[in-house]
Amino acid sequence: MWESIIGRSAYPRRIVARLCLVLLLAGLLAPAAADAGPAPKPSHVFVIVLENREYGEVKGNWEEMPYFNRLVERGAVTTNFYAAVHPSLPNYLALLGGSTFGVTSNCTDCLVYGQNLATQLSRAGISWRAYMEGLPYPCYTGGDVGYYGKRHNPFVYFPSITALPKRCANVVPGTQLDEDLAARKLPQFAWLTPDGCHDAHDCSLSTADFYLSTLVPQITKQLGPRGLLIVTWDEGFSDLGCCGVPGGGKVATVLVGPQVPRGKEIRMVADHYSLLASLEDYFGLSRLREARTAEPLAPALFKASD
Repeated sequence: MWESIIGRSAYPRRIVARLCLVLLLAGLLAPAAADAGPAPKPSHVFVIVLENREYGEVKGNWEEMPYFNRLVERGAVTTNFYAAVHPSLPNYLALLGGSTFGVTSNCTDCLVYGQNLATQLSRAGISWRAYMEGLPYPCYTGGDVGYYGKRHNPFVYFPSITALPKRCANVVPGTQLDEDLAARKLPQFAWLTPDGCHDAHDCSLSTADFYLSTLVPQITKQLGPRGLLIVTWDEGFSDLGCCGVPGGGKVATVLVGPQVPRGKEIRMVADHYSLLASLEDYFGLSRLREARTAEPLAPALFKASD
């Protein structure tokens, strides 16, 4: 057939032959493209860190935290999860960087060095944002302003984030979250630190619960098929800790997502390093510092993302 077409054509045989070859390849490839189907929807991991409440204050407290406890019923909750130390800042550093880095106070002029979850994500080309309610403007590295507390924003303690404009620009005010949710443009990993009132540090548990009830439904709608919402607390008020070692108190950590079994209890002994290890496993990253030897939470829920 191709010989007859080439023979009758008014164009040079070489040009017609090339055209026929292109048409043939197009016909062979078209079915494969049609069978490929739509690209899979991305999944997102969203972490919310609340403040200074012991496990027993929030789990089962239906009077002050009805929405939080409905989340517990919808997903999985830890029953032996402990903060690393007191006060707040070292726990935030542990969750982001896998160590307290020797920090023992809520210092605002100290710095810590090295890799952290955010730098790992950046190097792997995985989108991330840290939403800080009350932050005056993106990449603000100054001290407390209103209900914004720098000690609750571990990202700005790392020069490996703040010294690089593209990374530091991912540390944004909480108002940016409203815009990203409205535009359905959540990053693959998101961290939210509510302000000192909405995180239950300076205001009531009822205030924090109402805040969650207005925000979390918007987030869960956009998690994607294998996404996760994680709500945890930086520390409690006791000195309970993992494995017989004094720590920062027993706290509640809740996981919600399409693949999380309803009403599941995660009974393993765990801490902030366990959560960091789980996040790193989810994104296929190497583990940092204390997370290297930590037992991850519910490994089946933290498989590599889509």
